[in-house]
Amino acid sequence: MAAPPLSGLHDDPGPERPVSTRRWLPRALVTAGVTALCLGGVFYWRPLWVIEECARGWLRLNGVRSEYVQLGSNHIHYLVGGRGEPLVLVHGLGGDAENWARLMPSLMRHGHRVYALDLLGFGRSDRPQADYSIALQAEILKQFFDSQSLARADLGGWSMGGWVALKFCLAHPERVGRIFVADSAGIKFKLPFDPALFQPATVGQAQQLLSLLTPQGTRIPRFVARDLVRRMRPTNWVVHRSVISMMAGGDLLDGKLRDIQVPVLIVWGKQDALIPPACGEEMHRQMPQSILEIFDGCGHLAPAECSERILPEILRFLNAEPPLPASVHEFAQ
Repeated sequence: MAAPPLSGLHDDPGPERPVSTRRWLPRALVTAGVTALCLGGVFYWRPLWVIEECARGWLRLNGVRSEYVQLGSNHIHYLVGGRGEPLVLVHGLGGDAENWARLMPSLMRHGHRVYALDLLGFGRSDRPQADYSIALQAEILKQFFDSQSLARADLGGWSMGGWVALKFCLAHPERVGRIFVADSAGIKFKLPFDPALFQPATVGQAQQLLSLLTPQGTRIPRFVARDLVRRMRPTNWVVHRSVISMMAGGDLLDGKLRDIQVPVLIVWGKQDALIPPACGEEMHRQMPQSILEIFDGCGHLAPAECSERILPEILRFLNAEPPLPASVHEFAQ
């Protein structure tokens, strides 16, 4: 038997990569690099816009719709999703409905039809010439209830939104089932900073404001602070009028909260440097039927920063039958 030929045993190049692949791969790598560079540039120049769009995308994926309703002469934007017991969420000063993005999907999955509105002057709602008082925002909330045929609903409010929710409950107790408020304004206390920080005009002021909102102590990058100044510029005049009205004291709830009889959950970040936990303690004293829960390691942004710890307590409060008894709890980190 003849031996097999030796030629080709050591110089076989193997299967040759198709020409089309050799041409396509470098182009794909260049395209991916350019795309990454562009996305990085967008994030550098508009980081808050990127974060906001991500939040909106997350909400859409979870079945939350963006809607508008006409309330008198005002066009009001709101988010809505879910089925079950109605729950209306109210954001704080300078905020918008998307501030509730971390909580809305879970609240929807646990048996609630959740509404989160942009208060008058904020988010995507109209900005008419007005005093932007707490009383005005509570009236907007009442009109929103009417527009959605909500005879009765639970309420959630964050910071100034807690003040609006409590004011609404005092005026329309028959329309509120339960209320939870997070780091809520509404009673008198001494501001430990210049209220002009609510309308930051410089990068330094924006960094100082954000350092008040979070206990982490990390100084935010200048490009984020710069974008915050840009983003808040269109609503600074609304914030200014809101602050002037709040500091005038006409809508303060001191001595009035005892008239609220519905179950109330008061949630607070222990390291809140904007509105001190002592305010939560005073609210609990004035509403003896309330529950006060203080979360260590959290600041004024507790519902976002510490959502994984706070959300179960909110759900437990909203869904408990009968309502939970009054208590005080402090949650360690």
